[in-house]
Amino acid sequence: MMPAIRVERLGKRYRLGGPRKSYKALRDILTAAATAPFRTVRSALRGGSLAKAAPETIWALHDVSFEISRGEVVGIIGRNGAGKSTLLKILSRITDPTTGRASIHGRVGSLLEVGTGFHPELTGAENIYLNGVILGMRRSEIARKFDEIVTFAGVEKFVDTPVKHYSSGMYLRLAFSVAAHLEPEIMLVDEVLAVGDSTFQRKCLDKMEEVGQQGRTVLFVSHNMPAITRLCPRTILLDAGSVAADGPSHEVVSAYLSSDIGTKAAREWPDPERAPGNHVARLRGVRIVGEDGRLAESIDIRCPVGIEMTFDVLEPGWVLSPIYDFFNDEGLCVFGAIDHDPEWKGRPRPAGRYVTTAWIPGNLLSEGALIVNAELLTIHPMVQHYHERHAVAFHVIDSPDGDTARGEYSGAWPGVIRPMLDWRTRFEGMVLDEKAAVR
Repeated sequence: MMPAIRVERLGKRYRLGGPRKSYKALRDILTAAATAPFRTVRSALRGGSLAKAAPETIWALHDVSFEISRGEVVGIIGRNGAGKSTLLKILSRITDPTTGRASIHGRVGSLLEVGTGFHPELTGAENIYLNGVILGMRRSEIARKFDEIVTFAGVEKFVDTPVKHYSSGMYLRLAFSVAAHLEPEIMLVDEVLAVGDSTFQRKCLDKMEEVGQQGRTVLFVSHNMPAITRLCPRTILLDAGSVAADGPSHEVVSAYLSSDIGTKAAREWPDPERAPGNHVARLRGVRIVGEDGRLAESIDIRCPVGIEMTFDVLEPGWVLSPIYDFFNDEGLCVFGAIDHDPEWKGRPRPAGRYVTTAWIPGNLLSEGALIVNAELLTIHPMVQHYHERHAVAFHVIDSPDGDTARGEYSGAWPGVIRPMLDWRTRFEGMVLDEKAAVR
């Protein structure tokens, strides 16, 4: 059977800097053609054109090859700049490859960023029909799905309003709803869960799961590892524009999160201009430390581990709450934690540098890799100053000594936490068989 998507030695090169191409009117083209002979003569009189330095180039994709069968749901993961979005743009025919080729067999629906393919001057209803026509659908097919699309997106009151007046959340909801409901044979989705509230994110996941179960092909790019492992049996890992791994999602996600491609035990942002954050605060570093305060990439399961966040407050007067989210190597959220230091609870912070450390007690976490997201919030009103996904990671190593929560058992242990509980047993003596006592 012919695959839905076939990518053969695909490469995409971009030029850094240099003059940008501009769109020209017909009069500009005619003027350039008429003056070309004179420019040639002037160049010859001056001894030819001056040599220009070759512009610097970068390969966003290099020698990428894979096949996706009809009905497969495949995840694409990798760090920022790995080439994920470039790959989807080539598959969506938004940009052309520099080398290689990509063949797609089937009607494609793309959701690459908020509102891709929407015309801002048209209403929500008009954009639904426009997108349906682009997908090659009949008007009757679009009309049959129209109410379902609008209801899913939650824009019933605004469906006759030009989408240029929509908020980013409304834009996203309608764009996703159109892409999911107009029944393309192939769906290309890029980080749809990056925007929107948690309720809508769950609706997106449920809808994509339904699409996959209907036998349609889905290519899903995301930094959300739980979504990848839930939706995609197979995942492709991109690193520096090339395929680093391709296989079962749990294996590829685990390899990504526990390797140098994913996250290390320490991250720093020495340049404040490039550091995550805004005019209020900037993240300068996150480290995993042991009891002695030293950097620790692995921790004995019995020992406490600290997650240290360094941040600069640039604008005083804000009440700030550092937050961590912890994920295991399958992308499942183990727990979240918010700063409860009484010294700063509800207290506006003056400008300056802060170092805050959250300590996890020993004998709580299960063995394996833990990945940490670092965030800084103001709760009232809700403002997110930065949110660095996969900021750092560390490994929890179980002890073979028999004095941990696993006791003498040496096999695989289920669960994402392994607390050392306080067990108490009371012996109450022999219990007689009541039937035997009666006889």
